[in-house]
Amino acid sequence: MSEESDRGIRTYVLRAGRMTDAQKRALDELWSRYGLEFDSKAKLDLGAAFGNANPVVAEIGFGMGRATWQIAEANPGINYLGLEVHTPGVGRLLSDLKSRGIANVRIVRHDAVEVFESMIEPGAFSGLHVFYPDPWPKKRHHKRRLIREGLAEILASRLARGGYLYFVTDIEDYALWSLDVLSRTAGLRNRFGGFAPRQEWRPETKFEAHASRDGRACWELMFDRI
Repeated sequence: MSEESDRGIRTYVLRAGRMTDAQKRALDELWSRYGLEFDSKAKLDLGAAFGNANPVVAEIGFGMGRATWQIAEANPGINYLGLEVHTPGVGRLLSDLKSRGIANVRIVRHDAVEVFESMIEPGAFSGLHVFYPDPWPKKRHHKRRLIREGLAEILASRLARGGYLYFVTDIEDYALWSLDVLSRTAGLRNRFGGFAPRQEWRPETKFEAHASRDGRACWELMFDRI
């Protein structure tokens, strides 16, 4: 799995999107405050990055970051590391962090798989959020799913004992697939024995709002590191 991020397979679609002037300005002015550079040869010192020893929760693919800053704002005693490749979303989150005075978020603008493989120590995180990842619905593309054999073991290994992995999707096939993969991943235990009830502390994401308007159900999984 460590070989060129599973032979260079990407788990996301790099969407083209124009950055607004505000997003560009935020990226230029605020990256040095909230951003962390990718370095494949160095482990990330989370204590130094946040300036404290608080527990850290990682979020893979935060989109435009609305749920990210809302969760961080509600939990100032927890640090949040956001991983995203979509530049407009990074710019938007940076702007929101500054305007709301949120200090417990840091961002890595890079492929999360490569970050987890090369920069993150085992047991580093108290939690991992995966909200509405690219579902790759076609069978020939299933190898690109973030939750898949091999990669699931890496994600689990970066959780501390007692840490949790929280997965949400609006695609039933991906939900069933992920339930199967995570149930067979060593070191993880399903907190609810099947699909989880909606966690009320999680804000509604943009994708969730779209799914609700389209009449699609939301599927949630909560696994604990044992």
